[in-house]
Amino acid sequence: MKERTKTLGDRIRELRTEKDWSLREFGRRIGKTAPHLSDIENNRRNPSEEVLRSIASELDTTYEALKQYDQRVPVKELKRRANEEPTYGFALRRLAESDVSAQELLNILADRTDKRED
Repeated sequence: MKERTKTLGDRIRELRTEKDWSLREFGRRIGKTAPHLSDIENNRRNPSEEVLRSIASELDTTYEALKQYDQRVPVKELKRRANEEPTYGFALRRLAESDVSAQELLNILADRTDKRED
């Protein structure tokens, strides 16, 4: 089975723990709460560009170095795909209206990827 790809949250946690900072200490340094940062590290929340730049600066890295771990599809790309293929837009709307959780969707996609690699 394929190793899980390191996420943006994973990398932020890794850099923060290298500095031996608690979430509370890190939050104090960048003006965010520990729960807010916990959500980012656990990939439940995506940082804004401004917050990501603050995080990068405080962790002695660059915005670009952190951004490479951001696995989200840019909104512009989603809009482009929806405009080029209306069915894609319909599928996204159906997904938004469904009760499937983000984790369930990620599991479905991971299973699909694993099957392709077999």
